[in-house]
Amino acid sequence: MKTPGEVLREGELEKRSDSLFQLWKKKRGVLTPDRLSLFPTGAGARPKELRFHSILKVDCVERTGKYVYFTIVTTDRKEIDFRCAGESCWNAAITLALIDFQNRRALQDFRSRQERAAPAAQPEAATARAP
Repeated sequence: MKTPGEVLREGELEKRSDSLFQLWKKKRGVLTPDRLSLFPTGAGARPKELRFHSILKVDCVERTGKYVYFTIVTTDRKEIDFRCAGESCWNAAITLALIDFQNRRALQDFRSRQERAAPAAQPEAATARAP
């Protein structure tokens, strides 16, 4: 089982800015089992964290000669555009980590529903055995 702090991938990717000119800004990305952290190139700046519980999907993958372009869609429908070197496969790594996170969360939800239902089922089973 993967631990939340385990680094799955680390390296450079670029994020399109929200400014008027929409420039591509280089970031150092750190992918863990529960988030993507984006560190700016300047020293001392705080990272932006995209936690998987707030990410809906990785979308719009397009490959050009040099780059792979992709969009991360958040649960509030915000779209964040990225690009990376074609051979780096950041989009695939993020997609796989997101699917793994969603599967783990679905299992946890299923188990907690079973645990909540189990105590309610036990009294019924006890009365069914009584003569």
